[in-house]
Amino acid sequence: MQTKSFIVPIAFLAASLSLEARSDHVRIVQTNSAGDSVMLIDPATNSVVGEIRDIEVNHGAAVAPDGSRFYITNEAESTVDVADAKSLKVIKRIPLTNHPNNITISKDGKRVYAAIVAGAGAVDVIDTATLTRVKSIRTEGGVHNTYVTPDGLYVVAGSIIGRKISVIDAKTEEIVWTIPMEAGVRPICFEKNADGSTHRMFVQLSDFHGFLGVDWASRQIVDRVKLPDVPVNERHTEGLQGSPSHGIGIAPDGKTLWVNSKVNSRVYVYSMPDLKLVAGVKVGDHPDWLTFTPDSKRIYVANAGSNSVSAVDVATHTEIARIAVGQVPKRNITAVLP
Repeated sequence: MQTKSFIVPIAFLAASLSLEARSDHVRIVQTNSAGDSVMLIDPATNSVVGEIRDIEVNHGAAVAPDGSRFYITNEAESTVDVADAKSLKVIKRIPLTNHPNNITISKDGKRVYAAIVAGAGAVDVIDTATLTRVKSIRTEGGVHNTYVTPDGLYVVAGSIIGRKISVIDAKTEEIVWTIPMEAGVRPICFEKNADGSTHRMFVQLSDFHGFLGVDWASRQIVDRVKLPDVPVNERHTEGLQGSPSHGIGIAPDGKTLWVNSKVNSRVYVYSMPDLKLVAGVKVGDHPDWLTFTPDSKRIYVANAGSNSVSAVDVATHTEIARIAVGQVPKRNITAVLP
């Protein structure tokens, strides 16, 4: 598929220069699930400025808190590949217990948690000091995505085939409770309380064009939001992989929730905490994941169907650039490098 090009207006160039002066080491890390490299995008210029090569079928990415390393799940070799952030070279491949999907890292950077989707399902735990796998936590259902809660106390694992969320105590590295769901669990994001603890989880499910709100304390579903419809001739119904809505996140300032629609080729904006629809922004085909700049001023949406990333201005709800990347871009994260 071809990607669109944009003429960048003078006003946007000025804004870009301002952003560059403030945060010239922010990078959007974009995996390419049908490629063999991970790309780094500079949000000041909205261009690809780096590439981590030789990681076949790369899926999820995590970055060390000090910005020194990247951790990438390699689905071709069932490893976590560790790349040096300065050289962008792979320095270690850590064998996993089975085929992985996504990945996350602890707040202190000492542990990496890889989602194991094959077999009985597990969360593989990697010690970042020794770069070795030190534990595998069996989940009885393949894990698609792993997350660390805002307070860093828990690791959350979502299972598609198991139709459940498993919550792991980060200290004991044991499952402390599970939440059964009505369908396969896809992406999750977290709303914080004033003290930093988790208030709600927002959860996307298989074959549901929307998301659920799950109260952390009661473990009950408290919100059910269906995304808007668009005219039939604008809808995409092929290649959804059982996930009409995939990709969800709360802006760092906590003011808005953003939700992808593969069906509508849009990302929708909801106010927080009341979940009122604010706007819908047209992006590329099959938007699959999203991440924010630390200042909450931009969001980057990975368009798996058009091999591009949409840069969206949060204040105006407009797509300001579309950046060509590799084949079938899916997961992305934001990294702040030294």
